[in-house]
Amino acid sequence: MRYSISFAFIVLLSFFTGSTHAHDMVDLVKQIKPSVVGIGVHTPMGRPKNQLRGSGFVIGNGQYVATNQHVLPELLNSETLQQMAVFVGTGKSAKVRKAEVVAESKYYDLAILKIEGTPLPAMKLAKDDFWPEGSEVGFTGFPIGAILGLYPVTHKAMIASITPVAIPVQDTRDMTITMLKRLRDPYMVYQLDGTAYPGNSGSALYDATNGEVIAVINKVFVQTTKEAVISNPSGITYAIPIRHLKKLMKDKNIPF
Repeated sequence: MRYSISFAFIVLLSFFTGSTHAHDMVDLVKQIKPSVVGIGVHTPMGRPKNQLRGSGFVIGNGQYVATNQHVLPELLNSETLQQMAVFVGTGKSAKVRKAEVVAESKYYDLAILKIEGTPLPAMKLAKDDFWPEGSEVGFTGFPIGAILGLYPVTHKAMIASITPVAIPVQDTRDMTITMLKRLRDPYMVYQLDGTAYPGNSGSALYDATNGEVIAVINKVFVQTTKEAVISNPSGITYAIPIRHLKKLMKDKNIPF
């Protein structure tokens, strides 16, 4: 009889604990979504006028946005008055904010943009320490956003490993100076068991319990070709620890 009562109590406790955790995640996503933005280009005299290239999130005093450096366009077309843009809001009601790149690091694949207009809700950045393996995390962004539109999507994941950054190449002739430097002195990144897709680049990776940003999603391991990542994802995603973003912000006197 004692065993039956104890077992029933454990089942009941698990039910309420799980229910509370799910409810917390609902509240957390609702809190985070206003800080999630799209990163791209606005072309007043071209078609399409707006092109989404990746995801980003608001930091600092609400006038700055963090993303990946590889999300930025290599060149803007001055003839069509093309400019960097941050897309704020959801779907067809999203607004275009002009943006200026104020800091970037190709080595850490990070960039910071300053946006025009009123400040937006900023996400809180976590401490520099690495979060332990097994920690539950989330990331919200725009997977395949160029096709599906500006509708934020949230994924849950677990920190599977803390591992040296690696850039596999098929031929040593494809190696760049940056790649060689990383191989000689690699920095540590988070490996996740969640699947990111094209468009998720630049998304904030946050603690699933309190919403603090611990890293920036920057790439997914591709098994075959980039085209196959949608139909045959590897389920392995990498993220740059927040300490490198905070260092970039400090170098440019951006508050956090």
